[in-house]
Amino acid sequence: MLLSVKDIHKTYQTADGPYAVLRGVSLDLAAGETLALTGESGSGKSTLLHLIGGLDTPDSGEIMLMDQDIAALHDDGRAAMRRGTVGVVFQQFNLIPSLKVADNIAFQARLAGQHDPDWAATLADKMGLTSQLNKYPEQLSGGQQQRVAIARTLAPRPKLVLADEPTGNLDEATAAIVIDLMLQLVGETGAGLLMVTHSKDLAGRLSRRVHLRAGQLA
Repeated sequence: MLLSVKDIHKTYQTADGPYAVLRGVSLDLAAGETLALTGESGSGKSTLLHLIGGLDTPDSGEIMLMDQDIAALHDDGRAAMRRGTVGVVFQQFNLIPSLKVADNIAFQARLAGQHDPDWAATLADKMGLTSQLNKYPEQLSGGQQQRVAIARTLAPRPKLVLADEPTGNLDEATAAIVIDLMLQLVGETGAGLLMVTHSKDLAGRLSRRVHLRAGQLA
């Protein structure tokens, strides 16, 4: 099993008192499997994704990735994990505006010490970005920027890809193209994919689906 999440709880303090975002969530994800995480706004989807990605820590429970407990890692350990083992695609592209497309794609892999120029070129080609490599992000459309973000995430060949509404800012046609490419490339690398989405159509394209309601899996 690539990922095993067991009995995760997470509570935030608000002006009205403690708010339990996650209340005992458990799920598994195998290598090569794609899993859609659906649910209403405020159900805890993004919180769960951030915990799995090591961007936050749970109050209790266990998040095992390749036999390593993410929740037990210190900040440096979680940062190192995100550089190479776990790739995260956000709804916001988060590209570096001062870097050209080629350098944005290579950025994550270089941080991880895993830059492979041939693989970066392959990603650029499959994402339809070969003619855009010398441009800056501001010169690209939203769909092109999201393709760059996905290529950057896949460049280090992560074992687990986490995607938080990755097509939320795209029109329907562009979103379909981006998802096609993302699923193809995840399949080629053998990575596991956990995607947060509101789209029933998109969720239906993944191999499995779970629904989060009020902090628990329904």
